[in-house]
Amino acid sequence: MAIVFAALSGLIFGLGLILSGMANPAKVTGFLDLTGVWDPSLALVMAGAIAVALPLFRLARRRQNAVSGDALQWPQSRQIDAPLVIGALIFGAGWGLAGICPGPALVLLGAGLPQGLLFVASMLAGMGLFGLVRRRITRT
Repeated sequence: MAIVFAALSGLIFGLGLILSGMANPAKVTGFLDLTGVWDPSLALVMAGAIAVALPLFRLARRRQNAVSGDALQWPQSRQIDAPLVIGALIFGAGWGLAGICPGPALVLLGAGLPQGLLFVASMLAGMGLFGLVRRRITRT
């Protein structure tokens, strides 16, 4: 049953990205370009997402299990450390340069667009490189 909920959630998320324009790199870079022709419409999308998600997360925090019956898994750490900050900076820089983040990249990949393939391949390469560097650092 969990796979059904996961597939349905992914489908709804992907459709939301398409309808909101967040799968369009030009719209995203237009939002991030504060010195050019700024497009504030993505701020409304984000505000709408927060307005929907916040009460649902508060409700979920009071539950032991998800609707599917699986145990809810929450982050164990609340610490803001160097790896978190560095990762957030790299993520933000990539999002700003490409106008794509992982969710929309999968939508673009599913649509067969070359920038989706390039972004997902680069993202996977970066994840692999991170794994190699992290293993090397923890060994020494």
